[in-house]
Amino acid sequence: MNLLEHCIVPDWNAPPNVRVLQTTRQGGGSAAPYDSLNLGDHVGDVPLAVARNRMLLGPLLPSEPVWLKQVHGTVVIDTGVAGCGAPQADACISRHRGAVCVVMTADCLPVLLCDERGSVVGAAHAGWRGLCEGVIERTVQAMAVPPQTLMAWLGPAIGPQAFEVGDEVRAAFIAGQTQAGAAFTPGAPGKWLADIYLLARQRLSALGITRISGGDLCTYSDRARFFSYRRDGATGRMGSFVWLE
Repeated sequence: MNLLEHCIVPDWNAPPNVRVLQTTRQGGGSAAPYDSLNLGDHVGDVPLAVARNRMLLGPLLPSEPVWLKQVHGTVVIDTGVAGCGAPQADACISRHRGAVCVVMTADCLPVLLCDERGSVVGAAHAGWRGLCEGVIERTVQAMAVPPQTLMAWLGPAIGPQAFEVGDEVRAAFIAGQTQAGAAFTPGAPGKWLADIYLLARQRLSALGITRISGGDLCTYSDRARFFSYRRDGATGRMGSFVWLE
């Protein structure tokens, strides 16, 4: 089996030494409801199945990724100097060739970043809470290059027709950025449909990052390809990988 056939390789005009890989739910060995390429070891899947799924990625990656313990926060680590097995963080960066950054998602937005020189890469797990509290900004700060030299790819996430949130979520975003109101469409009383792709683009643009690709793959509506926590509850996790060759 060629696992690469089940993955997504973004076309985002990154430098040739920047490599990106986005897994789908297909191509692994986990049983339902984690079928089949579940990479998350915290969702109730059989640990051996998760380990085998991660091993399947071996031929596609230059090294073992630093698997984060994601907590919907804004902590950023450097995968090249972390020196620990599974740090608690929601974003990572690397300036070291062969050090793989990865975030796992199943509706939250993966944001992958690189600079135009191909000297640094980053990956951020941007659920609504982390996005609102500044995980993208913290990741860009950690990359330590002029933001206008960066480009971003927005991976699969819950689409704007499916992401229902309450008044408090909309209020939190607008309190930090007035223009965020444009990303919310009225739904049921006290509810809104949020466009997490637009919210991320607004944050990136405010930093001076204008080369933004992706943001058109909905996890909720595409059951065949993607895990979705909102849709299924018990489900697996996909991986968004970026590294320097």
